[in-house]
Amino acid sequence: MILLQTNRLTKSFIVEPILSDIDIQIQTNERVGLVGVNGAGKSTLLKIIAGEMLPDSGEIHLAKSATVGYLTQDSGLDTELTIWEEMKLVFSVLIKQEQALRRLEEKMSDPTYLENTTMYEKLLKEYSESMERFKDQGGYEYESQIRGVLHGLGFHSFPYEETFIHTLSGGQKTRLALAKLLLISPDLLILDEPTNYLDIETLTWLEAYLKSYSGAILVVSHDRYFLDALVTVIYEIERTKATRYVGNYSQYIEQKAQQLELTLKKYEKQQAEIAKLEDFIQKNIARASTTRRAQSRRKALEKIEKIDRPILKQKKAYFTFDIEKQSGTQVLSVKDLSIGIGARHLFENVSFDITRGERVALIGPNGIGKSTLFKSISGNPIAEIQVDGIIQYGSNVMIGYYDQEQDRLHLEKRVIDEIWDEHPTMLESEIRTLLGNFLFIGDDVFKKIKDLSGGEKARVSLAKLLLQKANFLLLDEPTNHLDIFSREVLENALIDYPGTILFISHDRYFLNRIATRTIELTTEGATNYLGNYSYYLEKKAELEEQTQVQSTQIEQKATKQQYIEEKERQKIERSLKRKIESIEAEIERLEEEIRKIETELLQPEVYSDHQLSYAKNDELQQMKVQLDHLMLQWEEIQEELETI
Repeated sequence: MILLQTNRLTKSFIVEPILSDIDIQIQTNERVGLVGVNGAGKSTLLKIIAGEMLPDSGEIHLAKSATVGYLTQDSGLDTELTIWEEMKLVFSVLIKQEQALRRLEEKMSDPTYLENTTMYEKLLKEYSESMERFKDQGGYEYESQIRGVLHGLGFHSFPYEETFIHTLSGGQKTRLALAKLLLISPDLLILDEPTNYLDIETLTWLEAYLKSYSGAILVVSHDRYFLDALVTVIYEIERTKATRYVGNYSQYIEQKAQQLELTLKKYEKQQAEIAKLEDFIQKNIARASTTRRAQSRRKALEKIEKIDRPILKQKKAYFTFDIEKQSGTQVLSVKDLSIGIGARHLFENVSFDITRGERVALIGPNGIGKSTLFKSISGNPIAEIQVDGIIQYGSNVMIGYYDQEQDRLHLEKRVIDEIWDEHPTMLESEIRTLLGNFLFIGDDVFKKIKDLSGGEKARVSLAKLLLQKANFLLLDEPTNHLDIFSREVLENALIDYPGTILFISHDRYFLNRIATRTIELTTEGATNYLGNYSYYLEKKAELEEQTQVQSTQIEQKATKQQYIEEKERQKIERSLKRKIESIEAEIERLEEEIRKIETELLQPEVYSDHQLSYAKNDELQQMKVQLDHLMLQWEEIQEELETI
């Protein structure tokens, strides 16, 4: 079934066409990836489909009653509520239904209703229908759904009911916006760069969650691994047009290469035919004996639908990083570092050294304090940060810092002024040449920073970083918002960079290509791995295996007393489990009896007999009291079982 279809959508900004005759189709449960260079119009198309922007022309057809959810690149919850309160808003209808059920239950135990057969019958019917509706709509699962999504998106360490959203970082707020959208579960889920601000563990969870998502998905992402794992259809926006490819990202690359080769052959063949016709017309149009044939050829030439020359090489940003002077051999030394923000402890006992020429990746879960550590190293710490320990720089170290949130850009400035104000001695021609290398051509340099896309802002920040000629680069998620082509250029520039790099990234391909060493940050310290991300994974697996072997050896060397204690613990555990099994059996019996009586109460021969109905209801209430008592016993024994 077709969920969404666009028909000849067009959009221009001033006189420049962004989208032309866009026809896309999304089937129910389909996973669709939207790719293209930054500025191609991907986000614009998503906004049009989501109803946040109007097209200049064309139509959008959405299946009847279908719902659409949209996560933008810069989405972030901005509220004074706690995490739990905000997530529960998604299920406000169910919560009201649950409250209504509790009120009905109170009425059902009220003698006033029990004495009136008509009222009681009506009340029972209303209760039965409400409960069935509540159950069908997921009333018994919504809290576990909330916890599951929050845990998967990396909030398992947060006290949900006590953590206020306004105290979180920008990346955490974006992840919460994604969590809320996943809980809403629209028929069409539109995601613009959802992998930004996600660590690798969370990214892996999101891939699995979206694979089993019940609706359709339209996603823009520059993460090649993510697209390969998720999508089954790719639409590429190129030259304002959309082309459909069936398959994941790798399959799209293969198909596009084949299509380019075929289109080039068709183009060259057509060009040869056109040249032949033009040559014939030129030679014969003026001759009386052949002018009719030449005119016929001219008409044929005018009717030819010309094939555009295929783009064999995309316009790419081009830049290289250089240094003003070389640093000493020792670039950075961090010793016994502990960092906290306000009352929140991030990590402690972190020590590592970085020497000249290294490219070191800093990895760890989101919220562990990687960006906070970078701000401390850069000399621009957060106001409420508490730092204990030593951060020491080597001789002649010049730091260049790339902030993932682009906080150092001035939103009201034009692109050219953002550079010029910091480097007033540069000529305008020099600045325009520099910006041209970062794909800011012509009037693009006069755009205001606030009007730029995420990728364009990233390129401005990289241009500013390049001009610093720093010999020690701190890069916090430098590939965020960059398209695949720009990522490749950045990778090549960093590989050729003669200085030293310490960087944070969740891009697995980028980590493997750039890092010469990997540091894993945890709450207890930092661990060094002398290689890239793949090497880190191999060593982690080896260490886990060694730990398992050592654990086995320790168990084998356990003393007789430990063995006796373990046997005693197992004996107590078996006893408690038998009690739990006995209680669970009794609970199951009572629940069956309760269901039986509730069914009987709905029978005319029962609810029409006042005395019988009253007796049945009294018996029902007694059983519920017994059930509550058994549930309390079960919880107490379960807690005792968990403690041993």
